Amino acid sequence: MSRVALVTGGGSGLGAATSRRMAEGGFSVAVADIRVEAAYSVCAGLAGSGHTPVLVDVTGEASVEAMFAQVEERLGPVAVMALFAGGTVNTQSYRPRFIDTTLDDWVRTEALNARGTFLCLREYLRRRTVEPVEDGRVVTVSSAAAELGGGPTGVAYSAAKGAIISLTKSAALEAARLGITVNCIAPGAMDTPALHTVNSERTVDAIAHRAPAGRIGQPEDVAALVAFLLSKESGYITGATIDINGGLRMA
Repeated sequence: MSRVALVTGGGSGLGAATSRRMAEGGFSVAVADIRVEAAYSVCAGLAGSGHTPVLVDVTGEASVEAMFAQVEERLGPVAVMALFAGGTVNTQSYRPRFIDTTLDDWVRTEALNARGTFLCLREYLRRRTVEPVEDGRVVTVSSAAAELGGGPTGVAYSAAKGAIISLTKSAALEAARLGITVNCIAPGAMDTPALHTVNSERTVDAIAHRAPAGRIGQPEDVAALVAFLLSKESGYITGATIDINGGLRMA
């Protein structure tokens, strides 16, 4: 029986690319997304068989619990998990000022990113405590914005993504006794619909020129890193946050 991979936010962008990479690696992939039609579409194009789409709203405790119940009933215990569900509520092509950030923006952004990551990590660890798996792996998703202190997405997003780095370390400490590693990636600018939603094309071009790598990252760049961190070979890496930004933090 193939191992089960759960990918939240798997219906597009980085999550979709990772779902494809995991399927090519022989995993049975549960593609979870709040846009379930997108999850169905991604599943239909995955290599191999035994994949399943699932609806989830990661901001809701009951929804996260239901997601795990459905996936494990259909496919078996989740062995590895990548948490791409997240994003910003800011859809403008400019950075909202700290003083203009509303409480509603703060709460909604925190829920989508930090709370969603917490709920998924907690449910995974609860289930693996009861039903262990060999070589359990988790990858959480922060952002270069958390380390650079903002960007076009503003303070709410950078703070929520910063919380994910701390959540990762806390989860890694508790998960170690279960033989599970928990690591975090911090992507920079990636060529996804979300990038073009919050940045003008002129800004995207400027980011590409500023990065030492000389280009915007591709979803497949992230998928390759995540696939390694979810592999058995990555077993001595845990609690780490790995930048993937073409060297942008050095520029």
